[in-house]
Amino acid sequence: MKQHFANLVEEEESQIDMTPMLDVVFIMLIFFIVTASFVKEAGIDVNRPDASTAVQKSRANILVAISENNEIWINKRQVDARAVQANIERLYAENPQGSVVIQADEQANTKTLIQVMDAARSAGVFDVSVATDEQ
Repeated sequence: MKQHFANLVEEEESQIDMTPMLDVVFIMLIFFIVTASFVKEAGIDVNRPDASTAVQKSRANILVAISENNEIWINKRQVDARAVQANIERLYAENPQGSVVIQADEQANTKTLIQVMDAARSAGVFDVSVATDEQ
């Protein structure tokens, strides 16, 4: 009887406890979800002008769209021209490695484009680009 009881104790001690490994996996999953960089959209589709020197921009996290009616859109919301700088400052504080990409419609006024570029530079972001389509 003692021999049988000793075998049961050895079997219990030889099993592997998976709980700590599962805890580590879930903690890593949460870490990667929280630190992931999500793509943000400006909120409207614009007809971008063509350019023969267009290049792909990486890490463009702050997107600003200017419609053909000179409406400014950030994060799927229409923004007044006076509030563009504050919005860019907030988004840049969330992601300091990001850059500003302005998606201006080909019918938009240059004045509105320059206002948005000035607001981005006033917000402390000097990596500002204008989105175009390749010819």
